[in-house]
Amino acid sequence: MKAQLKLGVPKGSLQSATIALFKRSGWKINVNGRSYFPEIDDDTISCAICRAQEMSRYVENGTLEAGLTGKDWIAEYRSDVHVVTDLVYSKVSSRPARWVLAVPYQSDIMSLEDLNGKKIATELVNYTRRYFENKGIDVDVEFSWGATEAKVVSGLADAIVEVTETGSTIKAHGLRIIHDLMQTNTQLIANHAAWKDPEKRIKIEQIALLLKGALLGEKLVGLKMNVPETCLGKIVSLLPSLNAPTIASLYKSTWFSVETVVNTNVVRNLIPDLLKAGAEGIIEYPLNKVV
Repeated sequence: MKAQLKLGVPKGSLQSATIALFKRSGWKINVNGRSYFPEIDDDTISCAICRAQEMSRYVENGTLEAGLTGKDWIAEYRSDVHVVTDLVYSKVSSRPARWVLAVPYQSDIMSLEDLNGKKIATELVNYTRRYFENKGIDVDVEFSWGATEAKVVSGLADAIVEVTETGSTIKAHGLRIIHDLMQTNTQLIANHAAWKDPEKRIKIEQIALLLKGALLGEKLVGLKMNVPETCLGKIVSLLPSLNAPTIASLYKSTWFSVETVVNTNVVRNLIPDLLKAGAEGIIEYPLNKVV
């Protein structure tokens, strides 16, 4: 029997998105109630759920051999782990999140230097302290257990360092962003010993390959259509694709079947243009993975 890879699944806001990503990648993870050890349909992997904030430390010390966590939490604890690949996904969007410095709209704080001698509330304490120390600015950084925006609104802190994807929640609390500290995204990380183990490295690389394929598949769709010969050149010129569209002649006909892969954000404008150019019977279909 092959040795099992001990894989960490992040608990909390990323848990559902991670399980859904693994499902699209080919693995079904089943979380039973409050168990911290979900089942996975791969006898070469054993799963454990832990907070993303703690993941890199558990991977570093070998309690887990691989896991998914944020670039921010690796930086927070300066964890010595091998970063296998970036995976840009979240509970809200497919773009990286930002840790930002925010103050009340009416605050007279306009720059980092204005925070000298002030108090900052954040969950990212160590990184924030180092950030201001490197800039020679004396600030009091205290840990926030949650509801960080409320700390500055209620006057418990002069500013906050908080993570955001769109900035909408920060604005909704009457705050304004005055500085970006770092950009972060989810990363697949591995313990150095596991990465050096040939068998486990193959499994980790397989996971990385298929997770990235599933994420890319989310951004693309397939398009298939019938095109008369007289319109073929014009249709092909309209089609963006990974390489070139697939074109096949229809049986005993002057028509062709044209198939391609395009970004989801161009389809709504592309389909009307294709119809005007002479395409018929256009089919759009989702892609599970693109590798």
